[in-house]
Amino acid sequence: MTFLKSKEQELTERLRKGLGPVPTEISPALNLEGRFRGDHDLNPASAPLHEDIYTPAAVLVPIVLRQEGPTVILTRRATHLAKHAGQISFPGGRADEGDASAVATALRESREEISLDPGLVEVVGSLNTYITITRYSVTPVVGLVKPSFTLKPEAGEVSEIFEVPLDFLLDQQNRKKHSGFHNGVERFWYAIPFGDYYIWGATAGMIKDLSERILIK
Repeated sequence: MTFLKSKEQELTERLRKGLGPVPTEISPALNLEGRFRGDHDLNPASAPLHEDIYTPAAVLVPIVLRQEGPTVILTRRATHLAKHAGQISFPGGRADEGDASAVATALRESREEISLDPGLVEVVGSLNTYITITRYSVTPVVGLVKPSFTLKPEAGEVSEIFEVPLDFLLDQQNRKKHSGFHNGVERFWYAIPFGDYYIWGATAGMIKDLSERILIK
């Protein structure tokens, strides 16, 4: 038990040291002077401009403190959705007017999408804002989750909930750069295949940001 506790403490310290501060508000405007990542990292032609308007959103990066090692909760989006159907993502979504902060958005969406009790989540920081090609400005909120939960996918948005070992996601050897053509233009993205799951795009980009901050060996 002491060994397990020390490993949890080590992870928590790494996160608190490497992550950005816990966000206390949501801004509808994109601050191009601040730090942000995005689809444009590999596709410079899609870099955001000062006059661009983005929809504020937030996701929760839920790290579960399991005895056998920390894992990360991910979801597969429902196949009938108009956007990003069937893709792997963190629980989250666009900000509501009543959300006081990105943390509030991430926790509310996680409760709605996978029935995760906010009381089981200890928010420890955030990653860089992630800008998507679909014009969302996403704040990734990182939280430690007690494993005493019972999750249930919201059928309208989520088809599956699963966990991936944190060490696997952070290992850069498991992350590859892929490419394809869209409307005749070649585009690039990061991907992390895991069994039958293909983790790519914004989710893989956020994981890359996490790995660069707290790489655990």
